Amino acid sequence: MSKVTMGGKSAFKIQRRLGVELPGLGKAGALERRPYGPGVHGMKRKKLSDFTIRLMEKQKLRFHYGLREKQLVNLVSKSKKDRSRSWVDTLVINLESRLDNVVFRLNWAPSIAAARQMVTHGHIKINGKKCNIPSAMVSVEDIISITDKGAKSGNYLQAKARPRLSAVPAYLAIEADGEKEKGKIVSEPLPEDIPFPFEKRLVIEYYWKIK
Repeated sequence: MSKVTMGGKSAFKIQRRLGVELPGLGKAGALERRPYGPGVHGMKRKKLSDFTIRLMEKQKLRFHYGLREKQLVNLVSKSKKDRSRSWVDTLVINLESRLDNVVFRLNWAPSIAAARQMVTHGHIKINGKKCNIPSAMVSVEDIISITDKGAKSGNYLQAKARPRLSAVPAYLAIEADGEKEKGKIVSEPLPEDIPFPFEKRLVIEYYWKIK
């Protein structure tokens, strides 16, 4: 991942620019001292165009989940093929169902980027089998577990010492697994499970041309 989507000052700048804390970036407190955009003109009130407002709402998804624009567009296109619900609801459900996000939401990693690293390093299992694909989709009844090596990793220990989110979402359950934990997907994620303020309508309007 590029520095633009991960820790340090860049994560603070992203969140201040968008005016919202994005837990997936792993850096809390971006708006506490300077609740305005970065730069010398950050405190000035700006009249934003409709396009900019829609763009900023879309960017919340992209930066929180750590995706490239092409990845997000592909997910939008895939979601629009599902006629069972609003496509933006399907999009959010698919984003929340990604393995890297689930590891983060279980409070096993301090950020989604860190969760992605844990997955690619082979620290995470789905139903007892190692999975090193961060974008793998987890399903209801799937069991997510962490290897012994993963439970000793700096990312896991940091997340357990200082959880980025105070609680796991309702679609996840955690239980003891010896000295470790294991998580279970107990229901399908809902759009309401997204951990930051989000206006679906603006994303629908931004991506209306995508088929």
